[in-house]
Amino acid sequence: MVGILSLKESVLVYLDRSGGLHKLAEDCKPFNDPQQIEAVYRFCISVNPSDVIEVDPLLGDCVLHDPIRATSLFQSVCFLAIKTLSLVEKIHTESQVNVILKLTHLPPFPEYSLDLCSFPRGYGPMRPVSMEGLVIAMTRVTKYTQGARFLCINDDCPCSTGFHHIRVHAPGATESATVRNDFSCMMCSSQLKEDVKFRVLGDKQLVELIHVKALDVLNAHQQSSLRYQSVTLFLRDELCNSVRIGRLYRVLGIPAHVHQWPSITWSVEANSVQPWEPEYPHNVSGSFQELLKATAASPWRFSAIVTHCFGLDVAPPGLYNTLKLGLLLSLVQTRADAKDTFHNLDLLVVTSDTLILDRLMTYSLSLASRGVRHQASGEMFASLSRDEHGTGTATIHAGSALLATGGICMLGDLGCYKKDRLDAVQSVLESCTVSVFIPGKKYGEDADQQLSFPVQCSFWALTDSTDASRRSGRADCAILGTAEMGPVPIQLADAFGLVIQCRDMMGEQVVLAQTVHTLQQAVQPGKPLYPSCWEFSTQDYKELVTHAQSLQVELSPGAEKIIHGYYMASRRVRTQSQGVKMSVASVKLLISLAEAHCKLSLRTRVQEEDAVIAVLLCENSVTLKHGASALIIPPDAVFPCDLGDVDGLQRRDRTLDELHQNILRFIYAYAPGADTYIKEE
Repeated sequence: MVGILSLKESVLVYLDRSGGLHKLAEDCKPFNDPQQIEAVYRFCISVNPSDVIEVDPLLGDCVLHDPIRATSLFQSVCFLAIKTLSLVEKIHTESQVNVILKLTHLPPFPEYSLDLCSFPRGYGPMRPVSMEGLVIAMTRVTKYTQGARFLCINDDCPCSTGFHHIRVHAPGATESATVRNDFSCMMCSSQLKEDVKFRVLGDKQLVELIHVKALDVLNAHQQSSLRYQSVTLFLRDELCNSVRIGRLYRVLGIPAHVHQWPSITWSVEANSVQPWEPEYPHNVSGSFQELLKATAASPWRFSAIVTHCFGLDVAPPGLYNTLKLGLLLSLVQTRADAKDTFHNLDLLVVTSDTLILDRLMTYSLSLASRGVRHQASGEMFASLSRDEHGTGTATIHAGSALLATGGICMLGDLGCYKKDRLDAVQSVLESCTVSVFIPGKKYGEDADQQLSFPVQCSFWALTDSTDASRRSGRADCAILGTAEMGPVPIQLADAFGLVIQCRDMMGEQVVLAQTVHTLQQAVQPGKPLYPSCWEFSTQDYKELVTHAQSLQVELSPGAEKIIHGYYMASRRVRTQSQGVKMSVASVKLLISLAEAHCKLSLRTRVQEEDAVIAVLLCENSVTLKHGASALIIPPDAVFPCDLGDVDGLQRRDRTLDELHQNILRFIYAYAPGADTYIKEE
């Protein structure tokens, strides 16, 4: 008894020091409404374990290792404070005070963390632990019983009135543990009957959390025999709707065994939920730092060599450079900024060799902080099932696009998809949201419901132009510029934004170079095949991409003028000659490309040269879809020559300088008011 009184004294001291008593008084004010009469009154108390240990180590140990006992101590002290200070006259017994301890954190020791990959999970004390994971499924918000009042059916018993028998929800308890009809009076052993008008309901939501390493299975880069199992989280009341599908979270919770006859389910009662992002190394390697110094004289060379030497495990240097640059730019630009605004760069590749380019895109996917390769037979956006934990409501499961939140979703060959699926992709690309229809009758609700989820990832896809060209008898024309896109309608291509065509400019030479490269890789794996190239490992590229993503960039006035001028001139020319409307999304694409090239070049200020690369990529993309305009540029304008030596890099610089001037002339000739910010010479 002396020990319990000492602990209660420590609780009172802690509440006084931490401001908990003042908060308790504020929380009591809404309960004084005469219209509101309940059996149970709920109070959330913030508890800092470090501060509690300073007040009383025994109380701190109780909070960390025996949360049920700690809750009882805080409940007793809060009830005493409420009665002593006359905060709520309607509270008559201690059991009417439902205290929820909200832990601010846990000690940073292994004993207080739970790895979702570890097994078995069912052993050990049921105490607070910390865990990190990915939300892969969630239910709608449903109701549960926070507390209920029971009366004795024996009228002569004192418990037939008042608030002597109060039952409240406890971690791991099912609904039947709180409310059922076989409870007995503790005084006369007669049957208890619930006073239904005093029942207090709360919100409940179930969430499936899985280890983030489970995503490694979905990027299709490395085959693994591991299997990952998700954990069910119970979110209650203020924690409902605090998570989003596809996001990573750190959860403090209490593991519990949920008894649902004839089985027992291991789950976690969430205590607090915070967004979480794993830390990735993003130091630029020494090799890239040397390259940056060696190419400091030209704003274009660093990104050119980085692109030229990229993906040598899949394709020889010099092949598909424009695509490689597009993939790197998409990797660098796909991120959420400090204001939680998501930036993405979608990419559609038109090719006659889907096998090699599929491998190249799969290799690039491994560099993303989160990459998911969608299987045509799987669910792309979201699916529904009935909850298995007794609520009967709908569980929404994340598809590939939602699992790829914050990263890349690779769709592969669009020729494998039916028209309705392509229409769904187009809708998501245009709106950046996916809608899920939930039929109420099927899932125990009175009305149907439609939920929308934001889709925050970049999409990569490719399409085979060979069959379409053969059927139509039309060959690609470098002058007119338009290209066959297989099964992809022009509206879907427009929704992607950036379209890149990989042309076989050298015919048999390309096939021979790729064949020799593949054979050498098979016969001599790991041996450097191109000693004349700079050597960068996959890890070097991962760190470069991660570092470039973290850079904060701003547009220079010169870059802004080129982007604005090109958009205005192109909109005017294409509207008049082709009837094509250049949407505002084109401006966003231009800015994204310019910012991404600036980051890939490890700069923080977007220069005119970055804007030139953005204009060339965008103009080539629009030309592939709608034909050439008055701005005539070659099909591979960004990589007009071979980069195998210094002379090639110098020729590219001179060509890009000429194209820069051509863009300025185009803007001066067609953009309204361009003469105010571009000089004729």
